[in-house]
Amino acid sequence: MTPSIPATMNPTARRLRLAAGGLACMLAAAAVWAHGNMTPQAVDTSTLPQLGPEWRTENPYRQNAEAIRIGSAAYTQNCARCHGLEAVSGGMAPDLRKLDNDCAALTDAKKKDACAQEIDQYVLDTVRHGRARNGAVYMPPFEGVFSQEAIWAVKAYLETRREQTL
Repeated sequence: MTPSIPATMNPTARRLRLAAGGLACMLAAAAVWAHGNMTPQAVDTSTLPQLGPEWRTENPYRQNAEAIRIGSAAYTQNCARCHGLEAVSGGMAPDLRKLDNDCAALTDAKKKDACAQEIDQYVLDTVRHGRARNGAVYMPPFEGVFSQEAIWAVKAYLETRREQTL
């Protein structure tokens, strides 16, 4: 049953109810249009081993419980708006649980390891430099915003969300 505005309602109350409904619709529309327009939140990685100035090419925090905890919080604060809560995409941005699906299908251990390293490098490059096509930015760059510790912590978290085990 949908609520309706009774025709016999006081005109002032009727206008207030219509205005409130209109305001609610505008706020909902604004939230949709603002999707992805956010200020990155700081990621505290002080409890993780520091990696130094040289960027790693492979995730050094793989299966590190503290990195996964930090990565989960960092993902929720900074990535979920576009990529979906718990990495389950609503269709706006890639579903990050599927990143390693091609690697999981490989049977040769060396090829599987090489594939996982390629995915690590792809994620690192994408987060650092963003992605754009024909002048349209599909993912903003985060180099200078997030440390490599933060990026690898998020990747460690994403590895716990995989669709298929590696």
